[in-house]
Amino acid sequence: MYQVGNLVKELSAKHGNTRESLMPILQDIVLKHNYLTDEAMVEVAKELDVSAAEVYGTASFYTFLDTQARGKYVIRVCKTITCSMKGKGDIVHTIEDILRIKVGETTADNQFTLLETNCIGWCHKAPAILINEMPYTELTPEKVTEIIKNYMQK
Repeated sequence: MYQVGNLVKELSAKHGNTRESLMPILQDIVLKHNYLTDEAMVEVAKELDVSAAEVYGTASFYTFLDTQARGKYVIRVCKTITCSMKGKGDIVHTIEDILRIKVGETTADNQFTLLETNCIGWCHKAPAILINEMPYTELTPEKVTEIIKNYMQK
């Protein structure tokens, strides 16, 4: 586990210690450590002199600010109406079958987490997913199978 207090101080030196620094600090913690622990959120609240409830409220509102441990590869399936109409359901079922998990779960080896999320900005090329920060679009069950199998080999 990382030293939360030191990291938060480092990030507040980088981004500032005002309320406006909250998002960049939370984003950097997730970038470095994959999710926000309760301890990290409390430390951020202390450093920025805001309530822990405000920090948690911000973290829990935004989909990409995870507040629980995730797999090495976080697969976010877009759940907009456009993606749904273009075959999102088939994509989700294919991923669930390959990884043997359901939406919201992480594989036993902590390699993959499967989530549904609001728009990821690729509706014009639906259905779409993000694996960590990498978008994959115009998916078919065959295409997503190949993508997931490539990640399994990494």
